[in-house]
Amino acid sequence: MRTVRAVRRAATILGTAALLVAVPAHAHAAEPKFSGTTAIGTHNAYDKAKYTYFAQALDSGASLLELDVYVDSLTHRWRVSHSNPFGNDNNCEAAKTPGELYSKNRNQDLGSCLDNIAAWNQLHPDHPPIVFKVELKVGFNDKGGMGPDEFDTLVSQKLGSSVYKPADLLGGTHSSLDAAARADAWPTRDSLRGKFLFELIPGTVEQANPFDHYWTDEEYGDHLRDLYAAGKIGEAQAFPAVLGAQNGDPRTSRYDASIRPWFVFFDGDAATYVNNGYDTSFYSANHYILITTGADGVAPAISSTAPTDAEVAARLSLLAGDHASLITSDWSTKPASVLSSVTARG
Repeated sequence: MRTVRAVRRAATILGTAALLVAVPAHAHAAEPKFSGTTAIGTHNAYDKAKYTYFAQALDSGASLLELDVYVDSLTHRWRVSHSNPFGNDNNCEAAKTPGELYSKNRNQDLGSCLDNIAAWNQLHPDHPPIVFKVELKVGFNDKGGMGPDEFDTLVSQKLGSSVYKPADLLGGTHSSLDAAARADAWPTRDSLRGKFLFELIPGTVEQANPFDHYWTDEEYGDHLRDLYAAGKIGEAQAFPAVLGAQNGDPRTSRYDASIRPWFVFFDGDAATYVNNGYDTSFYSANHYILITTGADGVAPAISSTAPTDAEVAARLSLLAGDHASLITSDWSTKPASVLSSVTARG
């Protein structure tokens, strides 16, 4: 006997699919807000095995691309690598202009990744919004000159006004990101064309370090609170995310009350949310951005690398019904027609 939840999810899939088929591309329906849609992202998009150049990851159509970053306090460089904290191992190239893309030496630092993004943006100024999920593998080192301020400065210098920032969501009206999200102050997707958003999460090394009790999420949350209090919130370039799937409001048990309102991004394993029956309507009801990772692992599991186009479409519809804003997996081989898919959020 099918459960009520199973029937609801099936109805969501069929209803969303019907909507996608019935509405022609040129129709002028009400433009959805960023908070009201569900899109697809690619895990570890900086990996050379997935894309030869990071610009190709940008070309992929994916709405979220991930970068793993290590702070190197000796050289004051932000290294981009999956597992090597002392060197760069990635597809970002030494390219600062559109004409240099797809041709220069790779294995560059975060500054060069941002240069690639800026150059690509010149070629595609009307692109849909893209979220960069930045995992600070070992966290910040503020005392070593590699803290939130320095991160903000680097992003601002490289990308300037193409970044959608926390201050943009506040709009000079709201006193916290939570208040702005609850008011659904997010812009429409169309008005976010040409824009990038940065999400920050604590890293695997940081979380495993028994001597590190001040992780990226908390540190950047404190940073946002303090910048706002000082009248400098416009300097912040990123949104910290609450990492890990949990039922209810995970901010309550993790953070001091003074910084809870500065978290409106949430990031956790898709299967944990869905297979455990967590009430994810909490996120869409408050217009929070929910990123569900490992989308392939939700029952029934599909390939994490080479699902069919139909399987990806069905998984997008399923997780949209479960209130995800972005779903991610290792689907870098899929064409832009698939990875650029966007549907209505449940």
